[in-house]
Amino acid sequence: MGSVNRLKIGIGSDHAGFCYKEEIKKWLAENGYDVKDYGVFDEKSLLDYKCVKDLAEGVSAKKMYRGIVICGTGVAVSIVANKVKWIRAAVCNDIYTAIKSRQHNDLNILALGSRVVGLGHALEIVQTWLNTGFEGGRHSQRNKYIASLED
Repeated sequence: MGSVNRLKIGIGSDHAGFCYKEEIKKWLAENGYDVKDYGVFDEKSLLDYKCVKDLAEGVSAKKMYRGIVICGTGVAVSIVANKVKWIRAAVCNDIYTAIKSRQHNDLNILALGSRVVGLGHALEIVQTWLNTGFEGGRHSQRNKYIASLED
């Protein structure tokens, strides 16, 4: 990717996902992505998930191309992200789910569990997810229905 067309990726985590966030952030930068780190910035326990909410709002407002959020299981951060309108976030702790989440659901935020998958596998999931496109077609109708539930 050239510097003119660098895709902006938002990344955020809770304390359990902090170390993975730092490694994934480094991988993204090394692979030509423009990364915005929404936090957290240390391993202190969180009382809220404001960093995830802020990231999801950035993706929803199209300030970010996509987002990646990490916690111990990926569940809490995906729940928080999905509270924001136009966000489709899900936990993808394997390659198959990452592929299908993009092809069928046009997922715009990837959630990972740092206590579920190894770091090397998490990086493979990120790479696969970023390089997989949305198939459209019949999936577009289902996604429109899902979006209608937000109203």
